[in-house]
Amino acid sequence: MAGDHLVLPRDGPLNQPDPVTGYLELGLRLGRHVDGLVDAYYGPAELSARVAAEPLHPPAALAERAGALIAALDGGAGGEDLDPIRRRWLRAQLVGLHTTARRLAGEMIPYAEEVERCYGVRPIPRPEDELAAAHARLEESLPGTGPLPERYITWRESHAIEPGAIELAVRSLAEDFRERTGRRFGLPDGEHVDWELVTDRPWSGFNHYLGGLRSRVAINTDLPVLSLSLGQLVAHEAYPGHHTEHTRKEVGLVRRRGHLEETIFLVGTPQCLLAEGLADLGLEVLLGERPEPVLAEHFRALGIRYDAEVAAAVASASETLAAVRANAAWLLHQEHQPADEVVAYLERWALLPRARAEKAVAFLTDPLWRSYISCYVEGLPRCRCFVGGDPARFERLLTEQLVPADLEG
Repeated sequence: MAGDHLVLPRDGPLNQPDPVTGYLELGLRLGRHVDGLVDAYYGPAELSARVAAEPLHPPAALAERAGALIAALDGGAGGEDLDPIRRRWLRAQLVGLHTTARRLAGEMIPYAEEVERCYGVRPIPRPEDELAAAHARLEESLPGTGPLPERYITWRESHAIEPGAIELAVRSLAEDFRERTGRRFGLPDGEHVDWELVTDRPWSGFNHYLGGLRSRVAINTDLPVLSLSLGQLVAHEAYPGHHTEHTRKEVGLVRRRGHLEETIFLVGTPQCLLAEGLADLGLEVLLGERPEPVLAEHFRALGIRYDAEVAAAVASASETLAAVRANAAWLLHQEHQPADEVVAYLERWALLPRARAEKAVAFLTDPLWRSYISCYVEGLPRCRCFVGGDPARFERLLTEQLVPADLEG
């Protein structure tokens, strides 16, 4: 295992685990209650083996433990081993885990508070007049006549990639993006991504980081894969997105500086908002604000339809509609509207066909992912503002321990 060579820090006074070990233990213990909460772990193998062999800790006990770790950090635990930046990052992560443990223990936490404590931002529903304005811009961008929903859905779905061509398209894009990422930001020697097609998942794509500079990226084919979104997906999951961030931090923070807290990636914590925001920004950083000409070259060579000119106009007009999914989560969890009504809301405002709207609601009602949509909706604009068109600032997102508050101002 990649973590075999990693050594845990020494325990503190009275044999109490140091904050980093306590954090890793807490994340692994919570992960035994919620499948998928531990998105990645490549830390010390003896720690994960010990936690796996323990009796299951009740969620209430884990919530208490999280609170104790936060208090210990606030009281100076970790001493000189934890500089202020590292301490603040670890504390923010622990607040997220504390919230998850409280929910698992049966505590009712208002949705807005849950999002803020887990991801460091407070969700604010997007007004429908802004969504209507986005619809008006789309009306001008789309070819043809007739009602907007039918035109938009027909145009999008006409870009479905034949199943046999998906892997070829992914390989073409990934090789190009990898070369560009290496030239722009640098990639560690030996990094590698394996791609696979899967079904029966609540998401469209997923990076499984394995440690040792390797990722396995899964693309969900439950619904047709569209050329309109495949470039974004490859950039998001691999180059210069999740895989690039994981490998850069494994080398820079874990191997060189011994920051073992980076060997675990946990859903329900602020690191997710940073990760999703930078991954969503990756294609823009790599290819510029209008990536369509480069994408068109790839798809043209493979005989895959890609309407670059209209795609550019639609992308600009429809970016606001990304917030519709966050509004849908608010309706489900803050206002407790029935799922079928929220499906209809997504059909109306996100202009989704029913199958895609139902898939979106399945994601938003999954216990693990219910509040995760804020990482995308709130992460991208914050990361874009932080980067401000400067690749050096994007590289900071790939290499440093930042929290959502660092993206402001």
